[in-house]
Amino acid sequence: MQAPASHLVVRDPVAGEHVVRLSPGGRVVLGRAPTNDVVLHDERASRVHAEVLATDAGWVIRDLESRNGTTVNGQPVAGERPLAAGDVVRIGLVEAIFGHGEPRSRAGMSGTITGELAREPVPPSVTIAHRASRSSLLDAISTSADSVPRVGRAAAELCRLAFALAAADDARAIARLALTSAVEGTAGTTGLVLLPPRLGDAAAERPALRSLATLASVPDPWPEASPNDVVTAVLEADEAVLTARGAGASRPALAAPVRWRGRPVGAIYLETDADAAATPDDLEFLLAVCDAVGVAIDNLAAREALSSRLATAADENERLRRRLGEDSSMVGASPALQGIIGQVQRVAATKATVLVRGESGAGKELIARAIHDSSDRRDGPFVCLNCAALSETLLESELFGHEKGAFTGATERKIGKFEAAHRGTLMLDEIGEMSPAIQAKFLRVLEGHPFERVGGSGRVQVDVRVVAATNRDLEKAVTSGGFRRDLYFRLKVVEILVPPLRRRPEDIEPLAAHFLERFASETGRTIRGFTPAALEAMRTYHWPGNIRELRNVVERAVVLAQEEWLDVSDVSLSHLAAAGDTDKSGILRAGPFIPTTIEEMERRHVLATLEAVGGNKTKAAAILGIERSTLDRKLAKWAKV
Repeated sequence: MQAPASHLVVRDPVAGEHVVRLSPGGRVVLGRAPTNDVVLHDERASRVHAEVLATDAGWVIRDLESRNGTTVNGQPVAGERPLAAGDVVRIGLVEAIFGHGEPRSRAGMSGTITGELAREPVPPSVTIAHRASRSSLLDAISTSADSVPRVGRAAAELCRLAFALAAADDARAIARLALTSAVEGTAGTTGLVLLPPRLGDAAAERPALRSLATLASVPDPWPEASPNDVVTAVLEADEAVLTARGAGASRPALAAPVRWRGRPVGAIYLETDADAAATPDDLEFLLAVCDAVGVAIDNLAAREALSSRLATAADENERLRRRLGEDSSMVGASPALQGIIGQVQRVAATKATVLVRGESGAGKELIARAIHDSSDRRDGPFVCLNCAALSETLLESELFGHEKGAFTGATERKIGKFEAAHRGTLMLDEIGEMSPAIQAKFLRVLEGHPFERVGGSGRVQVDVRVVAATNRDLEKAVTSGGFRRDLYFRLKVVEILVPPLRRRPEDIEPLAAHFLERFASETGRTIRGFTPAALEAMRTYHWPGNIRELRNVVERAVVLAQEEWLDVSDVSLSHLAAAGDTDKSGILRAGPFIPTTIEEMERRHVLATLEAVGGNKTKAAAILGIERSTLDRKLAKWAKV
C-alpha cells in the first residue's frame, strides 16, 4: 500500500513556520546543510540529520546517525519510526508536525497543532483531555460557514475585551474584565484569575504558585482552595489545558497561562457545571483572553514605568528651574546694576538685536538670559554658543548645521544653533572672534534671509532673536578690518555695558552672601557667614575674574573651611592685575587705600604666596627670596598672634 499524501508543518525559530508537502513515494531529507530538502537553522542539527520517507506501511522517519539525535513526541528515534497524524518531530529547537492530506490554514491547524504532547511533566492528579499552545482566534480566520457564527461571537467578545482592557488602570480591573469575558465566551461558570500582586514580581523566570494572588474570582470570595495542581501544570508547561480535576471528578476545568514578555506569570482557571461540556474551542478562547491580558499587563507596566519616569523628570526639571533661577538672578544693589536691570526690562519687550559688552566673567550671559526670560519668547529655547571655542569650519557647522556627508565625520544631518533656537533666543558669546567669512553669512541671517546648511541646498528660515556678547574693542576691530562695519552696526541696535565687579563694590557683599547660601545648601555645610576681615578683604580686592571669580572663591571657601565663619585665610585671592587698573607707575590700585603696617602687608604677601604654590614651603621661600628656616619662623610667629 502506497503511503498517502501528507505534509510537515515545520517551525524553525530562525526561518519561521512553513509547510513541506510529502508526495506519495517521496523522500525528504532534513539537516543543516543547504542542499537538504528542509534546511534546519540550528547548530545542534547535523549537516544531514534525518529523513522522512514513504514505505508500504506508511510514512516513517529515520535518524541518519546524527550527533544529537531525533525525537518524536519526546521519544528518541532508533532506526525507523512510523509517523501518525499529530506526531511532533523535534530536532534541536526545530519542530516538524506530521499530518495527512493537504495542510490547513492556520485556523484549521488547531486540531493538529494542539495535539502535541506537553513539553513539561505534569502532576499525576491531572487528567488532560486537550491541550493548546496558542489561540488561532487571534489569527486571520478562514473556516467553513458552519463555524462562522461561533467565530464571529468569539471575535466580537475579544474585540470588546481589548477595548475594555485598554481603559483599565490597574491589575485588578484587568483581572475582573478578563474573568467576565472568559465566563461569557466559554462554558465556564465559575473561576478565578491568579496574577502577581505587583507588576515587578512578574519578572521571575518561573513564578511560584504561592507568589500569585487572586485578583478576581466568581464567586467572590472563592469558596474553596485554589486549584494548585491544574495551575501548577499550566505554569510549568506554559500551555492551556482542558481537564477533569482528580480521579472521578465530574466538573471539567479549563486553565490557561497569562504570559508577560514571553513567560508565564499567572493563569486564568475556570470550572463548568456538571452537565456542561467544555470543548477545545472554549480552551482556545480562554487562551486568547489570557494573551490579551498579557498585552494589557505589559501596557500597564509600560504606563507605570513611563509615569514614574515622567514624575522623576518633572522633579528634576523643577530642581533645574530653581537652580537656573538662582544662576540667572541678578544680585546686587549698586546703581550700575539697577540701571542694567532697567535696560533689560525695556529692551526685552522689543525684537531688537542686543550687543552686551563687558569683561570676561562680568555676567554677560546672565544679561542675555534675563532678556530672554523677560520677553515673549520665554517659552522658547535659549541657546548659547561661544564663537571663540571653535575653528571657522566647526563654527559654521554649529551655527547653520550640516547635511550628511558634507565633510569628513559628518555621518548624519545635524541642525545648527539657529534652527535649535527657532522662536527663541540665540546668545553668541565672543562675537568678535568670528571670521569674516562667517560674518557675511551671519549678517544675512540677521537681516531675515534664509540660510543653507553646510553641504546642503535646502533653504532654512528661522525666527530667532540674537543677543551678542564680546569683551573686545569692536570699534578697533572695525577700523583694522577684522570685523565687518555693516555687521557692527546691525548688532549695535541696543548696547548694554556691563561694568566690572571692581567698579560696583556695593554688589560684592550681596553676591558673596548669595553664593555662600547656595553652596552651603548644596554641600550640607553649616557656614554662618564671613568675618568682618574677610568681607573687607573681598571689598578691597580688584576681582580680575569678576563675578565668576567671586563665585569660585566662595565655593572653594565653603568646601575647605573648618570653622563656621569664613575668615581671610579661607578666601583665596589671586595677584593677577585687572585690565585698566594700573596707573602710569604700574602700581596696582586694588581699591580704596587702607593704611596698614609693613608687617601686616608682609604677612598677607607671604601667606598669599604660600597659597599660590599649594602650601609648598620650599617653593614659596624660593619665590620670596628667603631661607626656608626664615619662612618657618615667620609662620610660627604669626600662628601665635
